[in-house]
Amino acid sequence: MKDIQNQADHRQIDIDQVGVSDLRYPIVVWDRDNERQSTVATLKMSVNLPHHFKGTHMSRFLEILNEHRGEMTVRTMPALLHDMRQKLNAESARVEIHFPYFLERVAPASGAKGLMDYECWFHGEARGQDDDFVLGVKVPVTSLCPCSKAISDYGAHNQRGYITIELRMKPDENGEPQMVWIEDVVAVAESSASAPVYPLLKRSDERHVTMQAYDNPVFVEDMVRNVAAKLKADARVAWFRVHAVNHESIHNHGAFAQIESRS
Repeated sequence: MKDIQNQADHRQIDIDQVGVSDLRYPIVVWDRDNERQSTVATLKMSVNLPHHFKGTHMSRFLEILNEHRGEMTVRTMPALLHDMRQKLNAESARVEIHFPYFLERVAPASGAKGLMDYECWFHGEARGQDDDFVLGVKVPVTSLCPCSKAISDYGAHNQRGYITIELRMKPDENGEPQMVWIEDVVAVAESSASAPVYPLLKRSDERHVTMQAYDNPVFVEDMVRNVAAKLKADARVAWFRVHAVNHESIHNHGAFAQIESRS
């Protein structure tokens, strides 16, 4: 059959990324406590397209994904990316995988248990001799305003915040990336805020969390600095970007801060 995609294109313009997006697919990720966790991801797969090709072969993305079905981790993504480059005759390949990750959380006073979901993602890219992998996690937190606490006769305004952490992992002596667990990232974020957010709280828990936040007031600037200090001290982390935003409870705007490491 005639292959239109492989025909020459007269405009002579390279395309940076071309591929498929909004693709829902079941995957398996590593779970620190339970070894493996099944979830459903939304994927975006792309390659570059040189100027002399009219188009890429979209069906091959799905064929490659089906061949690599199952585990999606820092250890398996290079093979997926290299197959994309080879089978699509591309110089570079990129995969973005976004998925919910669930952790069982225990309320601080009552011990009530519930499942908490976190937005997570893997971004992988293969270009030339280089492979890149970025882990991202978005963590909901509670923050209490230090200024409000200092100037008020009683109480202080607090709000829901979100700390987003992206990082690259350093290789070990064998060249393999050192594992930073999603659970580790969640712990860093929560310990950098005024208090964690829980899926299930009884009255005794609400009292505990409210007082915990009051005893640990932080600005949005404090949160990103707290996270940055912890990640800089972690020998497994090669690079990071941290973004924090507070959905203000007494202002008609949000407040945010961001830090990116220089390494």
